[in-house]
Amino acid sequence: MWDDGFARVVLVGDADHPGFCRVILNAHKKEMTDLAEVERNRFMSTVFAVEKLLRELLTPEKINLASFGNVVPHLHWHVIPRFADDPHFPNSVWSARVREGARPLPVGFGRSLRQRLSELPGPNR
Repeated sequence: MWDDGFARVVLVGDADHPGFCRVILNAHKKEMTDLAEVERNRFMSTVFAVEKLLRELLTPEKINLASFGNVVPHLHWHVIPRFADDPHFPNSVWSARVREGARPLPVGFGRSLRQRLSELPGPNR
């Protein structure tokens, strides 16, 4: 969806959790403290910008932010819009389902998200 050379944003395509994005650092780093403070701030600014855009475009009940890296030890954040009727709400997206079905993304969501991401400030934000 977006890449500024420092980090990229991908739309996961999880049918159960529409709008689920990952913000991935392009450089191979394992932990947030492996980054200089300016890099940490820039990376987290991107995570927060994606959260804000998802809130504006989808009006979810809640946004979940998560960073694990246990399986893939590479810095990335999960930015997950949550809806009261999603298959796992109010539990984590990795828990057992509590209901079936999931809402579709709004028509044109991908195009809108890509456009809004392209408006993010550049490397010197």
